[in-house]
Amino acid sequence: MKTKKKAAGPLVLFAFLALPLMGADLESPEFFDRLLGLPKTAGPQIFEDAVIFTATSSHRRVGVALAAEGFAQVHWMRQLLLTQDPLDAPIPPGKKVPDPYIDSGLLFYVYQAPEGLEEIEYRLVIDGLWTTDPANPVSRRNGATGITNSLVVLPHVEKNRVLHENPKGGMYFSFTGPPGELVTVAGSFNSWDPFMYELREYPEGTYTLSLPLPPGTYQYLFFHRGERFLDPYNFRRAYTREGNIASEVVIE
Repeated sequence: MKTKKKAAGPLVLFAFLALPLMGADLESPEFFDRLLGLPKTAGPQIFEDAVIFTATSSHRRVGVALAAEGFAQVHWMRQLLLTQDPLDAPIPPGKKVPDPYIDSGLLFYVYQAPEGLEEIEYRLVIDGLWTTDPANPVSRRNGATGITNSLVVLPHVEKNRVLHENPKGGMYFSFTGPPGELVTVAGSFNSWDPFMYELREYPEGTYTLSLPLPPGTYQYLFFHRGERFLDPYNFRRAYTREGNIASEVVIE
């Protein structure tokens, strides 16, 4: 395996990639589209209730330090690598095998904003140098220290539907994706049949389904474009009997 120079390790992007789920759905197609569409000097980007910090991969090492943490911890960005198309022709003996990955030119770090937070004050550590974010024109000078920090003002976002808003005696499923798609849900309540329950799209890009269920504990997943997705609005997780991670709900 080829060793990369970024301390946090590169992130290789296939058709879909697995990331630790936080509040924002980092396994959704929208997140991948946003990440791939970012310019190399985009500055901080808001994604749901998370902030994507970016830098160019021409730097050796870039990290983010937050004022809320007293700048005591540096969160190192990861390199985004893209897979190249596989070669159809076999590699002749003695020839060097080409690197299957190409540099996207982007380093990134995703910060989960705590609920109620209105702004994020931070500094970057670029190749060992503490500095403001060159891609972010918004900053604030600390009168006590004289140091200028970069600033991200978070928009007010209505709270998403959460698990405890389910109707009594049932489950409310909600999935956000591109319009005009087929989205289904399956779980322990229907022997994991991915074709039985199709979510209805309304409004555009929002897919929902209300399903009556008897009291009990259930695991489930969404199915979209041949991939499985955890419920972004339900942070309760459990392992199925097959050892796979799934969303879990308790119906009383």
